[in-house]
Amino acid sequence: MIRIFLALLFAVLFLIFGIPILGVEWIIGKFNPHAADLSQLRMVQWAFRVILFICGTKLTVIGEENVPKDEPVLYIGNHKSYFDIIITYARCPRLTGYVAKNNMEKVPLLSAWMKRLHCLFINREDVKEALKTILTGIDNIKNGISMCIFPEGTRNKTDELMLPFKEGSFKMAEKTGCAIIPMAINNSAEILENHFPKVKRTHVVLEYGKPIYPNELDKETKRRLGAHCREIIAEMLAKNAPLV
Repeated sequence: MIRIFLALLFAVLFLIFGIPILGVEWIIGKFNPHAADLSQLRMVQWAFRVILFICGTKLTVIGEENVPKDEPVLYIGNHKSYFDIIITYARCPRLTGYVAKNNMEKVPLLSAWMKRLHCLFINREDVKEALKTILTGIDNIKNGISMCIFPEGTRNKTDELMLPFKEGSFKMAEKTGCAIIPMAINNSAEILENHFPKVKRTHVVLEYGKPIYPNELDKETKRRLGAHCREIIAEMLAKNAPLV
């Protein structure tokens, strides 16, 4: 229990002491938006790395060379744990916004940081609102900001390897032509969810697959892009399962 207490304490203190920092970053952003964005990104990445250290999470990363550093991409991955966001965001090489459930927008301070980091809040129960969110994500990518979405649409709480992928999750890549980076995350639920509320020392394997450019796919593969990416992630998960 001590690990989850320390991690929560650190997160709360970061959010509280981050209030004046947000103010300073807002002022910087008026003169140099890109510098403010990068500064906020690195601060949050540092905080996430501290949380992983507190929780005793050992991370093995495979295929990080597959992530382009000079162009925005769409990250997609399996989703079994809240820690999936912490693990993957801590390693983003450039500005990246995550697509989160709209109820996250109601969390004080946290939502302020998320908005500064170009995260978007999606209401999957309202098709029109969800479409607006995806269109904003398309604009972000066009403006050089990578996006990340978990195509299962929610955290997978079942014994299944993955839930079906929602094809709409890939519109941001289809409409912009940006690379899709598949992420396979093994064993993240063992940090917390499999024995909540206890946090355990855990070995997690994160693999980045090779970039997938929708415009380079044949018509049939493009038509079933979500299923195609799901198969790629499933192969990586199966391959890396013995490592954890």
